[in-house]
Amino acid sequence: MGTVESSVTRLNVFKTYKLYVGGKFPRSESGRVYEVTDSKGKWLANAPLSSRKDARDAVVAARKAFGGWSGATAYNRGQVLYRVAEMLEGRREQFVREVGEAEGLSKSKAAAVVDAAIDRWVWYAGWTDKIGQIVGGANPVAGPFFNLSTPEPTGVVTVVAPQDSSFLGLVSVIAPVIATGNTAVVITSEKSPLPALSLGEVLATSDLPGGVVNILSGKASEMGPHLASHQDVNAIDLAGADAALAKELEIAAADNLKRVLRPQPVDDWSADPGTGRMTAFLETKTVWHPTGSLGAGGSSY
Repeated sequence: MGTVESSVTRLNVFKTYKLYVGGKFPRSESGRVYEVTDSKGKWLANAPLSSRKDARDAVVAARKAFGGWSGATAYNRGQVLYRVAEMLEGRREQFVREVGEAEGLSKSKAAAVVDAAIDRWVWYAGWTDKIGQIVGGANPVAGPFFNLSTPEPTGVVTVVAPQDSSFLGLVSVIAPVIATGNTAVVITSEKSPLPALSLGEVLATSDLPGGVVNILSGKASEMGPHLASHQDVNAIDLAGADAALAKELEIAAADNLKRVLRPQPVDDWSADPGTGRMTAFLETKTVWHPTGSLGAGGSSY
């Protein structure tokens, strides 16, 4: 019985990174790619350079998925987000390597970042059925009425992911958008897109319906203006946009009165995230309902 010689050199099997749109993994329709390098300039992979057509396809997929995702129970959305965290935990070593290469971190520091990102998925998973308790409620009114305010998702949200925090920052902007029932079109960090594209593989093998999150790598300056002015996009998170691009996208977003979450001067993605990114993309529905009468005496409930 023959044995394999240890001196045999194997052919390198490089990973092909693709977009994640509508639950599938297309290449950019333009066929364009760009080189991704590590912090020292070493080639890592070719990433798809998304086009405006890819962005339009992503919006169509996000809109198609919105009804089912927003209509799911908050408890079910929490279960799905927790499942994503489980899948990330199972591929932890891969993300530690990719984050370390992307951000120039040691293995131990990259591991800490990945662990924090997984913990953040779990944190948002726990909020899905609780956020309504802090932003909704019964309102006191003068009259025989119930007056109830409840939060509802805004719709399709474009997310410009952070440029320098390729994974923890990415999770910190995606998870709150979908936890509250919105769907997302994400433009990854241009220089460090690989952890985001790998996240698409995790989402595809979790219970998240296709189209809830769509991930595009490439230039925010190319896709951003088109998505900001798109009539079927309801909101935009400018977390990863520089000052000039943020101003351009905010002006474009005014065309159909999109909700806009402006970039912060300093984003410490390791800090307690709070509930701000969840409430940023929620609408409030208020319902009036007559209380009715319980009897001839005029008492009511």
